[in-house]
Amino acid sequence: MGAAGNKVVRTVIWLVLSATALVLGVVMAFEVRGAMEREREFRAAPTCASVPVKASGCRWEQDFTVRAAELNRGRRNGSPEAELLLPSGKPWEVTFRQADPVVSEMAPGEKVVGLIWHGQVVEVRDADGRRQQTSSGPVGWPEDRLGGALACTAFGLTALVGSLWPLFARRNRRHAKAATVVRWHAVGIGGAAILTLWAQSANDWPMWAIPAIWGPLALLLLACMVAFVLAALRGDLDDDAPSTPPPVPQS
Repeated sequence: MGAAGNKVVRTVIWLVLSATALVLGVVMAFEVRGAMEREREFRAAPTCASVPVKASGCRWEQDFTVRAAELNRGRRNGSPEAELLLPSGKPWEVTFRQADPVVSEMAPGEKVVGLIWHGQVVEVRDADGRRQQTSSGPVGWPEDRLGGALACTAFGLTALVGSLWPLFARRNRRHAKAATVVRWHAVGIGGAAILTLWAQSANDWPMWAIPAIWGPLALLLLACMVAFVLAALRGDLDDDAPSTPPPVPQS
């Protein structure tokens, strides 16, 4: 495959990545409201007056004994999981989005308390009072969806522009270089949203901190992108060095 064929493959890959990210970003944006409503419902839920016999909107704390816990760090797409035993001996399997702070310290025979809501264990508390949401827990999903929507939408839109640009300016090296600048800045803008989400989650900041921190970073990266694009269009980024060394004069 020649250089032209490689260029076509790269363009197709960028188009697929940007379109997929854009679709995911839109889907996540629509899910933010639902995630916020579910979290508000959970926080406002009353304590059950007695052991619920069916899935209920009230919250019930149930004692469990840890039978096994696996972090699955070496497995691809493997989430941390634990098998908990009810006092009756019936097993209850739960998964977690991350290993810390509770599931990583679980040991067989340890006593934990599970918070049951709508028929699912949504939170686990150990003997030291540390709490951790399970994969079914509603807390934190609005932030995850907002951060994901910002990352995917910003990357998708910017990368899509950088992917389509060469198609409308064929055989123009300066425009091709400017499009490359746009595409790689799209990676930076999307990555900044992911890092902001990680910082918000690690420090337990409110959800509004995500756009408040990511917004200035995105504007800074966009300004940097515009500066590099203009430089590419002026030819400042062209490689003026000769592609082959000059011939050695014959004596």
